[in-house]
Amino acid sequence: MKAPIQALAAILALAGCAAQAQATEAIQDAAAASTVSWNAAVTSDYRYRAISQTRLRPALQGGVDYVHASGWYAGAWASTIKWVEDAGGDGDVEIDVYGGKRGELSAGLSYDVGVLRYFYPDNGMGRLPGWVNAHTTEVYAQLGYGPAYLKYSHATTNLFGFVDSENSGYLDVGANLDVGNGFTLQLHAGRQEVKNNPASDYTDWKIGVSRSFDWATVSAAWIGTNARKSAYASPVNGKFTGRDALQLTVSRTF
Repeated sequence: MKAPIQALAAILALAGCAAQAQATEAIQDAAAASTVSWNAAVTSDYRYRAISQTRLRPALQGGVDYVHASGWYAGAWASTIKWVEDAGGDGDVEIDVYGGKRGELSAGLSYDVGVLRYFYPDNGMGRLPGWVNAHTTEVYAQLGYGPAYLKYSHATTNLFGFVDSENSGYLDVGANLDVGNGFTLQLHAGRQEVKNNPASDYTDWKIGVSRSFDWATVSAAWIGTNARKSAYASPVNGKFTGRDALQLTVSRTF
């Protein structure tokens, strides 16, 4: 009887080792099929759609991204800000959480679709006359061909505290051109329309250049808008947050 029992024990042991090996291999395959990266940056002026979020002052930024080989991705990003306090609310941080899927429709033609939620913790703007809560959700879709892209973002909530602004939209067209010697030329034009708030509609543009080094990426961009000063002047110091300006950024991805 001992021989059959010993044989059975050996078979079970081998099966257990095989199962463990398969589980380990599955974990390794899953890890190989996905990547996690971190990013950090310091910028001379946090501009979002060309409007300063930091009262024309520097900002610290950072985030994390998860990307699966299938094209699905998710991430989070944060930056210091000033505009919520300037409007009379509270909080000096913006936190973005997003997810979506990107891939290719055909050779050279790419797509990217997803949803983005902007959080402004404890912003309190819903208690202020003429404002609503600053939290915002947008869905977006982008098509790319070579270095060029066309993107549209659509607000499914009120937009950044504007009253009755659900269904606002932002159209973004641009290109990132490799011009040699490690330099990338960045061209962009955009159009922000704020639903039921026509005085806040504007067009923006950017011409920038970036250079990647072993230690970081350095970028410089000239940014401008035709936004109205009456809609985008800082309540604190009266400075126009949509004025033309040079933005300098140093960033790194880990």
